Amino acid sequence: MLGLIKMGITGKELANLLNLSEAAISMALRDKQGVSTQTRKRILEAAEKYGYDYTKTEKKRKPSRHITFIIYKRQGAIVSETPFFSALFEGIETACAEFNYKLQITYIYKDDDMQKKIREINDSDSAGIILLGTEMQLDDFHVFDTMKLRIPFILLDVNLDFTQYDSVLINNVQGAFEATNYLISKTKKQPGHLRSSYPIGNFNKRAEGFYKSVKMHGMSASKSIVHTLTPSVEGAFVDMMELLEQGEELAPCYFADNDLIAIGVMRALQKKGYRIPDDISIIGFDDLPMASYIEPSLTTVHVPVKYMGITAVKRLNEMINGDKHSPIKILVSTRIKKRRSL
Repeated sequence: MLGLIKMGITGKELANLLNLSEAAISMALRDKQGVSTQTRKRILEAAEKYGYDYTKTEKKRKPSRHITFIIYKRQGAIVSETPFFSALFEGIETACAEFNYKLQITYIYKDDDMQKKIREINDSDSAGIILLGTEMQLDDFHVFDTMKLRIPFILLDVNLDFTQYDSVLINNVQGAFEATNYLISKTKKQPGHLRSSYPIGNFNKRAEGFYKSVKMHGMSASKSIVHTLTPSVEGAFVDMMELLEQGEELAPCYFADNDLIAIGVMRALQKKGYRIPDDISIIGFDDLPMASYIEPSLTTVHVPVKYMGITAVKRLNEMINGDKHSPIKILVSTRIKKRRSL
């Protein structure tokens, strides 16, 4: 019987074939709620097999001039009201104005029904999605693997090894590698690592760049002293003070996962009488504004954050106005900002 089904099947024929209601078929094909995951999967597989024309399910509506900016928060410790994310948002706003898009902002938290929120955006008049996924981990992406988005979608600042999604992100490996090279060349000593206690993809990549440089200089990675600290100024200060009180062994110089950690550690070391950079040198990452006015000013890795936001909107605009495309990953390069902590 199945062999008699013609290619280019209609929704009614699909319903008869699968012994389901036409309403169930419509909900699955339009990615609406109302059918189980198993039934949806069965319908979509049959639709693909028999050549269902998906243009029949498309809404007749005017082209949208809205972009949805989703800010995902798992802990909220990294994605917060900092100059880094203010600059990122400024870049997105600038590019939206250039391409005549209005920007809609929504927050998704770890405990939210992420699939429901994404589906609501997918069914709205939004032309595309930019997802700030700095705090996302691999298991957070299952929702995108189980539902079919009808609108273009781009990841921003997600440093996980994905190939199926368009993304714009910092070249963290390159930045950390060059920062550690500079640290070693200036001090001629084995560097330590001030590592974030939060499992963020960006920080994992920075650790990769750090150890790549250490090994390139003929040093043993196991001999690099590592302190695991809260990725905030106050958190890193408290954590480092505790380590100092315990008499923890110190490195002569450090690469820090971000400026907030670096600044917190500098304050703790100075409170204990250490001179920077005479006794211990430190280099950070991100080039936050406060890095330039603390004493001593912090040598760090400059990230063109505003440019990242602009690039994400430009790429999304191409996706909105273009035909089918292959996903690309855009790595934004960094540079060393030399100051007085090194």
